[in-house]
Amino acid sequence: MYSAVLWDFGGVILTSPFEAFARYEGDNGLPDGFLRGVNATNPDANAWARLERNELTPDEFDVAFADESHALGHRVPGRDVLARLMGDVRPEMVEALDAVRSAGYKTACLTNNVVSDDPRPDIDVVMSRFDVVVESSKIGVRKPEPRFYQTACELLGVEPSSCVFLDDLGINLKPAKAMGMATIKVVDPATALAELAALIDLPLTSSTN
Repeated sequence: MYSAVLWDFGGVILTSPFEAFARYEGDNGLPDGFLRGVNATNPDANAWARLERNELTPDEFDVAFADESHALGHRVPGRDVLARLMGDVRPEMVEALDAVRSAGYKTACLTNNVVSDDPRPDIDVVMSRFDVVVESSKIGVRKPEPRFYQTACELLGVEPSSCVFLDDLGINLKPAKAMGMATIKVVDPATALAELAALIDLPLTSSTN
């Protein structure tokens, strides 16, 4: 029934940046969820959205995010947010990705990201495993815009109905589901892998525990 598995990166393959955001909020006396709240305000045109579409430089984002956060009650430099974006690789997810590829499924990474000059060899190694990598900073479109998912399908040569998509944000899963994809919200990696294994009839959990 399915021929492709599509993976979000941060929050799925990597630990979620929201964990780092929460630590920053605690260390700086900010309300819980404040940074996510800034990013959720005017979500299609705020500094975060424009950065992910590569419409702002990091220096411009630093100022724009500070202004937006100040308007919501606490001034936070954008550079502080950028410093906390990249999480750690989840080995169990990489093992599952390898198993999916070995079983013959097409794979794609669908990531809202920003241009970075900081080398991360561990991330480069994981990225090289995907058949296709779709990056918001390169195509100027970001999740949850439908065109983002359409681009991934076109590059893989598949229909949305033949895809399973894993993401940690419901807002990103909603348009994928509307297009016909099977969707999995990643909260607990083990639970998500069990759901994926059931959908594609592939024993993932035994190889990742």
